[in-house]
Amino acid sequence: MTTNNTAPKISPSLLAADFTKFGKEVDRVVAAGADMLHFDVMDGEFVPNFGISPLSIAAVRDRTEIMFDVHIMVTHPLRYIDALVGVGSDMITFHIESDDEPYAVISAIKAHNIKAGIAFSPNTKCDEIFPFLSDIDLVLPMSVEPGLGGQAFIPDTLNKIEQLHQFIHKLDNAPDISVDGGVTIEVGPVAAEKGATILVAGTAIFKSNHPKEVIDKLRTTK
Repeated sequence: MTTNNTAPKISPSLLAADFTKFGKEVDRVVAAGADMLHFDVMDGEFVPNFGISPLSIAAVRDRTEIMFDVHIMVTHPLRYIDALVGVGSDMITFHIESDDEPYAVISAIKAHNIKAGIAFSPNTKCDEIFPFLSDIDLVLPMSVEPGLGGQAFIPDTLNKIEQLHQFIHKLDNAPDISVDGGVTIEVGPVAAEKGATILVAGTAIFKSNHPKEVIDKLRTTK
């Protein structure tokens, strides 16, 4: 069932970029029509990996004014907010499964007049997120296990997107629904039909010699 006909915004995930030419990779996807840039910040504890550092985010901020969509996969998100705001984050999305109290994290983010989002891992149910939806700007049902790029999209995520969309459209201030992990030119338009308004894509965009074509295909709605 089609639930949404609006073209989604595209947020290339820089974790999939070629780090030997990071600045040029940023320029390439911005020129290709990206709506925002997605940064994954990890602590090696919440997930068994390390992502992009605040110093790298600061370097990119000096290069472009595009919106920065920062996804933090960390055990204690409150420790990171000030630093990430300081390097130019426009939106910070933290995990509901982290150790800090969700409303405290939302308040800490919004105190800096930027957008707040909540992500949740594949094993977490939508019901756990519903109470927070009227207080946030973005909800992110992870379509892969958080922490590693290049994984295949988990099909059940489409059901979660649809559940979230059906709940959100009743709210006065509807948050965006982002989908992150395994997003391809085949998966993206289907996720958008179900209600996703932001598509985070890494490998599909950065491994292509024609990123504009990929971004245009991701935006296509049926």
